[in-house]
Parts: sequence; C-alpha cells; structure tokens
Amino acid sequence: MKPGIHPAYGPVVFRDSASGFAFLTRSTMTSDKTVVWEDGATYPVVDVEISSASHPFYTGNARVVDTAGRVERFERRYGAR
Repeated sequence: MKPGIHPAYGPVVFRDSASGFAFLTRSTMTSDKTVVWEDGATYPVVDVEISSASHPFYTGNARVVDTAGRVERFERRYGAR
C-alpha cells in the first residue's frame, strides 16, 4: 500500500442504539465520543441505528412500520377489498 493516502485503520466500538448491544472491531470510521471497553482501554464509539441484535431478520421479530399512514392512503385511493 502507498504510505500517506489511506485512512487510519484501528479499533472502534460499534453500539446499537436500539438494543444497547456493542462490539469491538477494526474500522476506518472515527468518532469524537469514546467508551471504556471491557478490557479497560478507551476506544472511539460509533452509534448505529440497527445491528444484528435488533434487525428483524436476525431476531425473528417482524415489525410493521406505517409511516405517514401509507396503508390508509392506499385503502382510500384503491378501496379496501
């Protein structure tokens, strides 16, 4: 690899904001927020909205999300059959 053109690659904690699940891995992502990990070291933490701990495919819990009444709007437009 050419020196000086690649982003820094180091340990980062990714934390699922929906379930609180966190895991330590290596990434080029950075963050100003930090967290003290189980080993006592401080790592940057990146909050993510969804991970395998909260995704319906992995958990088996299906959630119906109706944003802005799309089902009702569809039924008004085409009628409930």
